[in-house]
Amino acid sequence: MKTRRLGFLGAGNMSGALIKGLLHGGVLPPERILASDVKSERLDQLRANHGIHTTTDNHSLIRDCDVVVLAVKPQVIDRVLTEVGQHVRRDQLIVSVAAGVPIEALEGRLPKESRVVRAMPNTPATVQAGATAIAGGAHAQRDDLRIARELFEAVGKVVELDEVLLDAVTGLSGSGPAYVMLIIEALADGGVKVGLHRDTSLLLAAQTVLGSARLLLETGEHPGRLKDMVTSPGGTAIAGLHTLESGGLRKTLIDAVEVATKRAAQLGAEMTARLKSPGS
Repeated sequence: MKTRRLGFLGAGNMSGALIKGLLHGGVLPPERILASDVKSERLDQLRANHGIHTTTDNHSLIRDCDVVVLAVKPQVIDRVLTEVGQHVRRDQLIVSVAAGVPIEALEGRLPKESRVVRAMPNTPATVQAGATAIAGGAHAQRDDLRIARELFEAVGKVVELDEVLLDAVTGLSGSGPAYVMLIIEALADGGVKVGLHRDTSLLLAAQTVLGSARLLLETGEHPGRLKDMVTSPGGTAIAGLHTLESGGLRKTLIDAVEVATKRAAQLGAEMTARLKSPGS
């Protein structure tokens, strides 16, 4: 990765998070990173904060970079790929973080045998605590996936999957931060109900979720075992767990992941049909 020139086509929050992570981890020096965007103020901010190169010319970014991160919103990806897609070279790697846009749809707007890796990161990547799944296209090589893994490991954990599972990833870790925020908010509301100040309750709820996740990741223990460690006979935790089970929390969360996965698949099919349309 250190010998590559990396370009971000689109300079939004995810690009900013990746740039920060790459520089903080020493993966790439700033002079090897280029970002393009229509918003010059965003480019000015990235240049001032990180010392990277910037441009408003997408064609020059495609021309000058070995690895291009396609980080534009899904609703404009058709226009962007129509503009620059045919200028992509066979020796370039295209890494897409455009949510819900399948590899087939991307490859349809790129030259034949283009090397594409699709990534599904999530918003905690903006604080270097992300969860990202990557999947390679038909012509992606092992080295391409290694580069993509190194890119996203700069902002968190990475798993490599077949693309058919990325809708499930969207339903779980992609949408999951919204579920967790709702849980944190509800826990904090509970703290307020029993007498805690709002700020104190929110801090305790958020830190409890953070600490619990870290405990699971660092110990490698099954969550059920860690739950049992907190649950003493006739104690407070088992009383609370009984209420959660009675309220259907487990089923509700499973259902949320399932319905979000189905919605991701539906949106992906719509995007593929749109990009395949001759008039689009």
